[in-house]
Amino acid sequence: MISLQTALTFFGIALGLAVAPGPDILFVLTQSALYGARAGLVATLGLMSGLFFHTALVAVGVAAIFQHSPTAFLLLKAAGAAYLLYLAWLSLRAGAVLAQGKQDAFIGYAALYRRGVFMNVTNPKVTLFFLAFLPQFCSPERGSMVMQIIQLGLLFLLATGIVFGLTALLGGRLAMWFNTSPRAQVIMHRLAALVFAGLACSLLLTV
Repeated sequence: MISLQTALTFFGIALGLAVAPGPDILFVLTQSALYGARAGLVATLGLMSGLFFHTALVAVGVAAIFQHSPTAFLLLKAAGAAYLLYLAWLSLRAGAVLAQGKQDAFIGYAALYRRGVFMNVTNPKVTLFFLAFLPQFCSPERGSMVMQIIQLGLLFLLATGIVFGLTALLGGRLAMWFNTSPRAQVIMHRLAALVFAGLACSLLLTV
């Protein structure tokens, strides 16, 4: 069991990391700006589910496979980048539909949740980050390392949920304006496509 001091220190750091610009928070912001705060909150739940997956991998030691196998790491990165490019194409297509004066159909909350999960799970950098970061706050003297990593992972999930939830509410306020302007919606879809394409390139080019 981690100590209270360790938990508070880790939670503060996790909040800072969650606030830092990254693919997940940009995903929440764009989706909530397009479809409203509820959509952003659902996307947040999907991303948090993905983070729990990464925590579990680190806890059982599977993350070492990605650390020591360049092939496995590259394949997962390629899958993640391909999915981000697919999301970019969907956003461009939605923008084109709006530009033609047609109504953009909401993809649904279940699909949005799945997007969040898949987007996070297929980013091996999150697993490697957890593998390097979480054990620093663990101590063999305090019992099971696996349980300590799970506790830290849950604290990271809580910090992420708070920050991303607030981001979703902010994006929801933007959606109230975008929904009254078809042109603004087209621009937002194109911006989302640019964000997804940029994240795909970043995922492929970074080591």
